[in-house]
Amino acid sequence: MNIALIAHDRKKDLMVKLVTAYELILQNHQLYATGTTGTRIMEATQLKVHRFKSGPLGGDQQIGALISEDQMDMVIFLRDPLAAQPHEPDVNALIRLSDVYEIPLATNIGTAEILIRGLQIGLADFREIVHVGDNRPISL
Repeated sequence: MNIALIAHDRKKDLMVKLVTAYELILQNHQLYATGTTGTRIMEATQLKVHRFKSGPLGGDQQIGALISEDQMDMVIFLRDPLAAQPHEPDVNALIRLSDVYEIPLATNIGTAEILIRGLQIGLADFREIVHVGDNRPISL
């Protein structure tokens, strides 16, 4: 699966802890991240991460473009709800695209952990079984 990893500045340490704890699961997937987050992950783990620009410089939009092309399967975006973000419209657009294209999205550590553990047992396999963008009814 293609997984995007994004973290606001005050959440980057938490993202590093998360991916370190679940490195064995994440190593089986293609990882993408915005600039500094991706660098921090690669420095702390053995994971390979495709890095985009930092969020404020368009990285969120680059990931959004992959979502709109049905090339992203999951987004873990550890947001800082207590800090104003200068690129808040980009953040909102990314969340909106995740909803439009029915991409599993975690915006906090609790949900992120559930999504990653779900990867391990196949709960996200519907992304590979059913092409969600077909607009056909999904029957499981």
